[in-house]
Amino acid sequence: MSQTKQPHPDAELHPEATGLAKQTVSQHTQTQDLKLYSGWFCPFVQRAWLVLEEKKIPYEYIEVNPYHKPASLLSLNPRGLVPTLQYDNKPLYESTVICQFLEEAYPEHGVSLLPKDVYDRARMRIWIDWITSRCIPSYHRFLQKQGEVDAERREFLGLLKEFAKEMDESGPYFFGAEPKMIDFMLAPWAVRLWVFDHYKGGLNMPKEGEAGEDEKIWKRWRTWASAIEERDSVKNTLSERQHYLQIYQRYADDKAQSEMAKATRGGRGVP
Repeated sequence: MSQTKQPHPDAELHPEATGLAKQTVSQHTQTQDLKLYSGWFCPFVQRAWLVLEEKKIPYEYIEVNPYHKPASLLSLNPRGLVPTLQYDNKPLYESTVICQFLEEAYPEHGVSLLPKDVYDRARMRIWIDWITSRCIPSYHRFLQKQGEVDAERREFLGLLKEFAKEMDESGPYFFGAEPKMIDFMLAPWAVRLWVFDHYKGGLNMPKEGEAGEDEKIWKRWRTWASAIEERDSVKNTLSERQHYLQIYQRYADDKAQSEMAKATRGGRGVP
């Protein structure tokens, strides 16, 4: 007797974007050669979505539940992960690869998200890799840790401080007055820092006037974070907060079964 396949434990989530993100989706339902296979809730998806919105590239938004892995997604990406981009009927995946591709494939669309100076471009690639290889795994170690989280909190705050030290002093963005790709590579997690206040007893980032010798560094972080939060592309690709709660509750309880959650439990980095 065949056994009924059990649904993925993380699959029960709100089926579509809400709030401002829903309005953005509604503007991108017409058929386009460029298609973004997306999960509204996913920060890795938001990376690609931000670049598309910033550069004003025409695209078709296709909502999928990656935990159900529909055939349309698997035909493009055998792992069934989002974001997946379909370009000229050919697939691309991995969020940083997609974002770099969009800049190279559509250089005349919108603003350039690359610094003009070649050294700055190389430095940006170093720090984008740092975000993915160090900062995001630390975020998840903190979020998924059960019991005492002081060590994970200190580690994560230390990484945010390290990132802030590398920013242009004038700001508000990493390289100065205009945002570049690196800003949008960390933005999805920067606007999800509220999860630590909700689930882990607080991020405990030093408040203004309470950071001692690090006051200047944390002021620089707050300037950057505020600029990111107020960016139209960021606001327009976020759903209403209550719909994230069910998802992040499973991470906070260390019960999530996403590839990222499993990698974190296994002591690995971004899969």
